[in-house]
Amino acid sequence: MENHDHAPDLKNLEEQLRRENPLLVDAVASFRKLDFVGRRLGLLHKGGSFASRIAWWPLVAVLGPFSAGKSTFINSYLGQSLQHTGTHAVDDKFTVICHTTEPVSRVLPGVALDADLRFPFYKMSQELEKVEAGEGGRIDAYLQLKTCPGERARGLILIDSPGFDADAQRTATLRITDYIMDLSDLVLVLFDANRPEPGAMRDTLHHLVAGTVNRKDSSKFLYVLNRMDVTAREDNPEEVVGAWQRSLAQHGLTAGKFYRVYSPEAALPIEDEALARRFAAKRDKDLGEIHGRMAQVRVERAYRIVGALEKMAREIEDQFVPRIRELVARWRSGVLRLDALFAGLFAAACAAGFFLGGRSDGGFWPDWLSWLFAESWRAWPAAALALAGAGFAHFKARKWACGRLRRAISRENPPGPMRESLERALEKNTVWWRSIFASEPAGWGNASRRRIREAIAGAETLVQALNDRYAQPSGPRPDPSATPTSL
Repeated sequence: MENHDHAPDLKNLEEQLRRENPLLVDAVASFRKLDFVGRRLGLLHKGGSFASRIAWWPLVAVLGPFSAGKSTFINSYLGQSLQHTGTHAVDDKFTVICHTTEPVSRVLPGVALDADLRFPFYKMSQELEKVEAGEGGRIDAYLQLKTCPGERARGLILIDSPGFDADAQRTATLRITDYIMDLSDLVLVLFDANRPEPGAMRDTLHHLVAGTVNRKDSSKFLYVLNRMDVTAREDNPEEVVGAWQRSLAQHGLTAGKFYRVYSPEAALPIEDEALARRFAAKRDKDLGEIHGRMAQVRVERAYRIVGALEKMAREIEDQFVPRIRELVARWRSGVLRLDALFAGLFAAACAAGFFLGGRSDGGFWPDWLSWLFAESWRAWPAAALALAGAGFAHFKARKWACGRLRRAISRENPPGPMRESLERALEKNTVWWRSIFASEPAGWGNASRRRIREAIAGAETLVQALNDRYAQPSGPRPDPSATPTSL
């Protein structure tokens, strides 16, 4: 029977999707099939779900150092003064912004995100605990949730990040930032054009530029030079922009879009009218492109979810199962080697006892062996004791071989879901009652294969449904009630 320990979370997700994007309700059903397989194989912990590894709503992250104008940019986009702004660090938390039907905005603690599968940062407390013991209990020091009644927030999740320049909580901040970059559909990397020396931000530039330009999903990163209204008041604004372009190029950003914007609502007046018009035109063009990309992620997210579903299904069969087979084979080989070692030591001890044992009557058998087999009541307990010793040695060999392999998994895999999944799978395949000669990994059989096929088929059906919604190569479908025109 399938385990539904995680069902309440998925049920809430289904209810919200049914209201906002009914097509994706079927995706949740397919994830349940994958969860069944994942738990059987040991890839998921009890109550876990592959659905928690993706964001179900379009996610746009705004990253950058403090005073880059991130909060001002978000307020301008939403048309509301939701985030605090200033020239110094005003917020040291990651703020997740989502829509609300209430007329006022609310600020909720980080635990609201940590315990809800529908939002990013689900179970983030566990990740923080890996950074440093005790940090998981301080989730509210890192995260907060803000609701926004504005229409532009509908169907979209925005993340405003704290600055990178402070040393406090830096390790955890960078870990969360990496998590956000992996999860987001679009990442806006903002820099303050008015910062006097971009070279002083070498560490920040390395993390936000050099670490992203070579990613497979690098197209989702937009690099934005913000607060251009301040730069326009300088005597040499083009030199300032050139310095930033050279600095970013040194970190690998030699191609792609480089936007120059400023918030119209918070802009400083530019006295030179011609320069003001030129900067405003560039700002409006770039903001238009950025806002267009932000609107596009609403469509892209549905395809990403379905793509992630199919990718996870294929990875289970094509990558995880072969990897588990390899681990079980290595474990089996280790057990057999240790069994052979124990058997050899036992045989050597028996041989030593045979040849070194005393022979009082001059016969072939040592006195102790003759005495042992002289009466059956002595031989049978001795045989049982030998078998018990062999069994004890075998199970010790299983345990030692498993421990060695677990340490090898830690060395060969960085911390993360992959390592944890392999460790759980190893534990499931090395339980004491399972034969070391089992032909397939624990939990992998016809039922699991069938659910993998059903999940992949479900993903393909969902892609077709999305195509029917967003793409119609033949034009609008004819109205069946309309009278056909005679030729």
